[in-house]
Amino acid sequence: MVSFSRMTPANSNAERPLNGRVALVTGSAKRLGRAIALRLAEEGASLVIHYRTSGAEAQSAVAEVEKLGRQAIAIGADLNRISEIRKLFDEAGHHFGRLDILVNSAANFLPASVISTTEEIWDASLDSNVKAPFFCAQAAAPLLRRAKGVVINFADAGGLLGWPGYIPHSVSKAGVVMLTKVLAKALAPEVRVNAIAPGTITMPGDPPELEADFIKLAPLRRTGTPRDITDTVLFLAQSKFITGQVLVVDGGRTL
Repeated sequence: MVSFSRMTPANSNAERPLNGRVALVTGSAKRLGRAIALRLAEEGASLVIHYRTSGAEAQSAVAEVEKLGRQAIAIGADLNRISEIRKLFDEAGHHFGRLDILVNSAANFLPASVISTTEEIWDASLDSNVKAPFFCAQAAAPLLRRAKGVVINFADAGGLLGWPGYIPHSVSKAGVVMLTKVLAKALAPEVRVNAIAPGTITMPGDPPELEADFIKLAPLRRTGTPRDITDTVLFLAQSKFITGQVLVVDGGRTL
């Protein structure tokens, strides 16, 4: 299912750092992915809102982008299927004619210890968190090279510290760190590739107990907010001399 708007941005003459650029954010119908997409739109970008099953939420995100005076399109795709990844980027390229920013934010977070890890959990973690970002970058590469664009991946603190209660997840996110480095080499000099490793990020409505353990361990004594992450995405989208790096945004947790 695809829906889109070709409206002319109401504030197209306003000076914004991302005016004229097009961004695709995976998993951007809800939560942090949605916050990232809306921040990029606020800064001038047109958006491809990717979703898997959250069609209604994706249409709502498109409407919010349009209220900001930017163009938007919602495209559904199962990122565990390479054929659907290719279709996603074909449709995005056909609609906008360019792609400047790819944010690989879609991921899962599956608890699994050395005892409870199953083959299904292992495969689901690595497929969603490593395989999908790679094939998204592969499909996006021709468009990104023409635009001299940027890929922003999402690792997390588990990929740096290792969480024994989330073994496949930690391995998958460590894979994102290495994926970022090899893609930065492979796609240079036209495309920059970096990653963000967040600590615990809480959204409105999240249970208070989600924060408690993290606050004890983080020197800054708070969890992160969506704004902390969207600020970092915006920084990496504009930083012309940074590639192959992982920015840790965790309140000092990994210390």
